[in-house]
This record gives sequence, C-alpha cells and structure tokens, in this order.
Amino acid sequence: MSRHPRGNKDWPEVGIFAQRAKDRPNRLGVTVCRVLRVDGSSLHVSGLDAIDGTPVVDIKPWMVEFGPRGEVVQPSWSSELMKGYW
Repeated sequence: MSRHPRGNKDWPEVGIFAQRAKDRPNRLGVTVCRVLRVDGSSLHVSGLDAIDGTPVVDIKPWMVEFGPRGEVVQPSWSSELMKGYW
C-alpha cells in the first residue's frame, strides 16, 4: 500500500505507515497529550490527536527517557505537510 501523501504528486509515493492517512490496515493510533483533570471516569486532556468520542484503549505515562534518542530524521515533505496542521 503506497500513495503520495495527501495526493500531492510533488511528494514521493510512500507506504501507508509513513503517513497519517485515515485508511490504514490498523485503526489503532498512538499520541501524546496532556492530562488536565480527572472527573470520576472522565479524563480531560489537551493536545490529543483524535476525534471526540474516540475510545481510549490504554494510557501510559510519558517519561523523558521515552523520547527520541539522538537526532530525529524525517523527510522534507513531512515538514511541508505539517505546516499549519494544528
């Protein structure tokens, strides 16, 4: 499975796991967010890369040691794609 990210022919054709496409063989996602508060069984967060109502399967703490080890390398098209994403 490969395609041009966002259908942009100026960017190289890459595999589905190199993109954030919604049509994936695996519908699970992983994202980092900030916990704002907990009200009973409700978790209030900010920065979650998901649609309201998306089921949360698991929650893990973030530790600095889990972060990138060394320089992060990514293709130039991905930086262009992310401009104005948020």
